[in-house]
Amino acid sequence: MLFYLSRIIFCGSIKITMKILKLLKRKEAQLENRGQELKLTLKAKYTKFQDLLEQNNAVLRLIADMEDKLSAEYLFDRQYVKSTVESMSKGVLGIIDSLNEISHGKYKELYARYEIINKKIEKTLSPGKEIPVSDLVIPLESISGDMADIAGGKIAHLGEIKSGLGLPVPDGFSITAYAFKRFLDHNSLAEKVNARLHQLDIGNMEEISRFCREMQDVMAGSEIPSELSDVIKAAIENLKATTGKSPLMVSVRSSANYEDGDVSFAGQYATFLNVPEELIAHKYKEVLASIFRPRVVFYYKTKGFSETEMVMSVGVMRMIDARAAGVLYTRDPNDPDSDHIIINAAWGLGETVVTGAEPPQSYLVSREKKGFTEKKLSDQHTMLVCTAGGGVTEAPVPEGIRNAPCLSDVQIKTLSEHAFTLETHYERPQDVEWAIDQNNHIYILQSRPLKTLKKLGPLIKIPRRLEQYNILIDRGLIASKGIGHGRAFVLRDRADLKSFPEGWVLVAANMAVDFVVVMNKAAAIVIDAGSITCHTASLAREYEVPTIVDTARATSRIKHGQEITVDAVNCNVYEGRVEEILKFTVQTSSFRDTHVFKTLERIFKRISPLNLVSPEGENFRPECCMTFHDITRFSHEKAMSEMFSLGTKHNIDECPAVQLKAGIPVDAHLIDVGGGLRENITKATPEDILSIPFSVFLKGMRTMRWPEPRPADVKGFLGMIAHTASIPEEELRETGGHSYAFLSRNYMNFSIKLGYHFSMVEAFAGENINDNYIKFHFKGGGATTDRRIRRLRLITEILKTMDFTVDVRGDVLDAVLHKIKQHDIERRLEVMGKLTAYTKQLDMAMYNDAVTDLFIEEFIRDHIK
Repeated sequence: MLFYLSRIIFCGSIKITMKILKLLKRKEAQLENRGQELKLTLKAKYTKFQDLLEQNNAVLRLIADMEDKLSAEYLFDRQYVKSTVESMSKGVLGIIDSLNEISHGKYKELYARYEIINKKIEKTLSPGKEIPVSDLVIPLESISGDMADIAGGKIAHLGEIKSGLGLPVPDGFSITAYAFKRFLDHNSLAEKVNARLHQLDIGNMEEISRFCREMQDVMAGSEIPSELSDVIKAAIENLKATTGKSPLMVSVRSSANYEDGDVSFAGQYATFLNVPEELIAHKYKEVLASIFRPRVVFYYKTKGFSETEMVMSVGVMRMIDARAAGVLYTRDPNDPDSDHIIINAAWGLGETVVTGAEPPQSYLVSREKKGFTEKKLSDQHTMLVCTAGGGVTEAPVPEGIRNAPCLSDVQIKTLSEHAFTLETHYERPQDVEWAIDQNNHIYILQSRPLKTLKKLGPLIKIPRRLEQYNILIDRGLIASKGIGHGRAFVLRDRADLKSFPEGWVLVAANMAVDFVVVMNKAAAIVIDAGSITCHTASLAREYEVPTIVDTARATSRIKHGQEITVDAVNCNVYEGRVEEILKFTVQTSSFRDTHVFKTLERIFKRISPLNLVSPEGENFRPECCMTFHDITRFSHEKAMSEMFSLGTKHNIDECPAVQLKAGIPVDAHLIDVGGGLRENITKATPEDILSIPFSVFLKGMRTMRWPEPRPADVKGFLGMIAHTASIPEEELRETGGHSYAFLSRNYMNFSIKLGYHFSMVEAFAGENINDNYIKFHFKGGGATTDRRIRRLRLITEILKTMDFTVDVRGDVLDAVLHKIKQHDIERRLEVMGKLTAYTKQLDMAMYNDAVTDLFIEEFIRDHIK
């Protein structure tokens, strides 16, 4: 009976034992799985930390590049601003994403700050200015200079000149920007147009040309709303009554949003002359459609305007049947400090002057003496005249006046007086178009700011002529001063402009406003014909392209592909590269006045200023981030803090780790989060460590002499220290146990527990100086208060010698060092490894301040200096 009973008990014990073993095995597997999961979590955190560092550096590089551009030493266009802002916005958002993944969503309020800042930047980049509601048609005499949003720049200026200054301007009216909006809305064009324009690649002229052809066809087939058509007819009748002209002939002129402002849009849009009243509505649509000329779209985008700013008003003005007309500059654009007003004139309508089709007569007028000091007449063969039924045509200049001045002394004086009035009123040099009718009445047709060269480099040193080089061209007029060099692109067909290479020199027979599409990449321009007052010359000055016109023989003397140097200061073109010329520059600050430059300036204020300077500051909070730079600074700092506390936020004992075997009395366990250790090792020797920062830190630790190993009875030893130092044993026991290091190729996070000392060293050591840092935390126990203070003073003085910023609060020390080169990071980490052992040696030795000072001096002498 007993036998059977004992057997039953024995069998039951085996079953229980087997169950326990299964449970233990299952528990072990669970722990192993948890450990592996934790390691993957740590690796993912480190990966996100690396992502954040890369994104942070990318954003900082973009900020630095923007800052360079704002020095005004580099030209850029709206595409640069747009693409840079988009890249930066994406980068900042990525930084916030990475930080929140590292911190488990602790900083989600940064998304709200990002949205606020980003919307302000987007609004600055694409203001989407709303077209003001106004009358569809407004008489010219009712328009003032502050109505550019309603009547466009050109007509707003003319209204100001007519009504405000009392100068002679032909009667007329504006078909307003609001009329343009009603036209687009009536034909459901606005959203379609804006979407297509936004997607256009500024570098693809074929795509732009294709889009423009499509849109011009659409505009031609669109209908003018009946309400607009009715008010245009009524305005025509009023103008007939005012002028007493019937039938009425008018000019139909563009007046875009920014036309004749800080950017000129010279010659970009359509203008129709001598239009009979029955064709006004048709020509109105053609002017609107001229928004979609390829050169206009290119100009808009390179000058920094968005698609929503492409708004067109149209001016309708009584046609002046000119006997003579031309352009007046109130200053010499290439020498604004000179005494002269420049008047260029031609017989007939002024189109021959503004297009550069015929060499004009030129008059230099002394600003001081109010009389002309120099006159240059030309042999004008043809002129542009009005035809009886409408339109204009070329006609021969009568033999008797071909070489005769088309301006009298009185007319020159009157034009000069008008010039002074306009310059004084607008407080800047003016580019003025004028006409004289068959009855010798002078009219102002247009006035806009004149682009001038504001500051010259050391031009006086440029040799007038270098005879040792082959001079291809030594005559002409300077349309835009400067020095240029490159291969010659001799233009035979305007269609070839689409293949114009970056950095070449455009050589052509005649001026054309189409040249604007290559002005952002042309090294210089040299033209056979043309004048300094034509539209193309104005555009060349806007784009700051060295330009010589009226050379008479550039296309015959310069070969396609030939390397040339253009001296648009002395009017010379040399064969080859002339270093003696190229070392000089013509520096201008006028780019600062452009719309695109001012746009970048405004955007930069939302991006760069740093308000969150100190992590300890009261404002170092997400809601205080006012710029993208603030967000990156805050995120970078908090990401480092999150990584710094890796060992305290996770149950690291469960994580698979490799024990360090390096001959030092530290029970260190290493966790590889990416390239920090050799693969497939169970224990790590110094040769197995691939982490750059940890290897040098360990090297420092191993070179020092360590105190005797801690007693086997840790509990008893700690209790003894606790008793002598009056520190609770529980506190000291927390500092015992394993030390852990998280390692990657460039990163270390080492929590060191040496008996009653606890320290943490985190560092990143890589090629990018912006990534590199060391953070150090120290808390020591096991000593009386005075010895603790001395220990902290020793560490503080040594760290300060290595340029650390140190903060001591109570018996806790924190130190940080940012943005130094990799070899400097490595040198300091080696010293810090030595310091770790050194402080352990001196636990009982710092019994007074003098001894502490000696230890500080000894360490600095032996290990730093």
